[in-house]
Amino acid sequence: MGARLARVFRTFNVESRAHREISREKPRPAPRHSTSRLDEVPDHPGIKEEIYRKDDRLLTLLKDVYVQSRDLPVRVKDGGGEHLPHKQGEKRLTKLGHLGDVDVKKVPKGKISIVEALTLLNNHKLNPQIWTAEKIAVEYSLELKDVNSLLEFFIPFTVQEFPKETRKAIKS
Repeated sequence: MGARLARVFRTFNVESRAHREISREKPRPAPRHSTSRLDEVPDHPGIKEEIYRKDDRLLTLLKDVYVQSRDLPVRVKDGGGEHLPHKQGEKRLTKLGHLGDVDVKKVPKGKISIVEALTLLNNHKLNPQIWTAEKIAVEYSLELKDVNSLLEFFIPFTVQEFPKETRKAIKS
C-alpha cells in the first residue's frame, strides 16, 4: 500500500518537471587561472620550445638505469584448487550434538559451539556448585576470564507458566 502511494507522488507532474529541468540554463564552469592553460604558451616562443626539446643528458642517465630483480621465484603447490589455505590450529571434538550432519563436529580450542554454550549456561544455572567457572574452563578448553564473562553476561531463557487463576485476574 505504501509503495503505491510513493509511486503516485514520484510520478506526479513528471512531464512538466522534466521540461522545466531541460529548459533551465546550465551553470557556467568556473574560469581557469591563466597560467594553468597550455593554450597561452605560444605567447612565449622560448617556453614552448623548452617543453618539447629532448635533453640528451637526461636520456643518457635514463638509459644507464637498469633494475634487476633478485627475488626467488614463488613455488605454488598444486593442490587441485580444492581447499584454500588456512591456519592449522588445535581442534577438539564437540561434547554434544543431536542434529546429525548439521552439527559442528570439531571446534577450535578456545571456542565453543552454540549448543555447547547453551548447555554449559543451563548446567551452571541448575547446579552452580558442580559446574563452576574453573570446571567449565577445563572441560571446554576455554580461558577462565572468558568463562567468567560468559557466566556473568549471558543468562539462558526460562519459561514460566502462570496458573489459570492469575490469567483470569489479569484479563478482568
